[in-house]
Amino acid sequence: MTDEFVHPEDRLAQLGLTLPGVAAPVAAYVPALRTGNYIHTSGQLPMVEGKLPQTGKVGAEVTPEEAKALAQRCALNALAAVKAELGDLALVRRVVKVVGFVASDPGFTGQPAVLNGASELLGEVFGEAGKHARSAVGVAVLPLDAPVEVEIVVEVV
Repeated sequence: MTDEFVHPEDRLAQLGLTLPGVAAPVAAYVPALRTGNYIHTSGQLPMVEGKLPQTGKVGAEVTPEEAKALAQRCALNALAAVKAELGDLALVRRVVKVVGFVASDPGFTGQPAVLNGASELLGEVFGEAGKHARSAVGVAVLPLDAPVEVEIVVEVV
């Protein structure tokens, strides 16, 4: 039995989500870059309309649950960067790798659960093709004091 194709943006709509505009880079880089059959995104912060909805360290100023939602927003922003580079998310063959950084209070060790916000979204959008390798890294601080940053690599047709 095979799954009937559902366009990734239709799956987003079913989740009550839409792709935002591509977040403007905060330094000297591009949001996404294609090389061969792969698109690598730069690290995406959880920007909403050009602003961070929250700042601070997870486990201190930001709860793990809030950070998980921010990681989902980072993944949504990464998908927007992929679409801008590719033109159509339906051309994504699979999500290959997710790397997430969590600005963590020194005692916080729940980085994998935070990054599930990104991983679960990618699984819901791409189904089996959304399963990926992943790294979840705790760091002292992120740009603009963001709690979370996510980058993805996707294989495309």
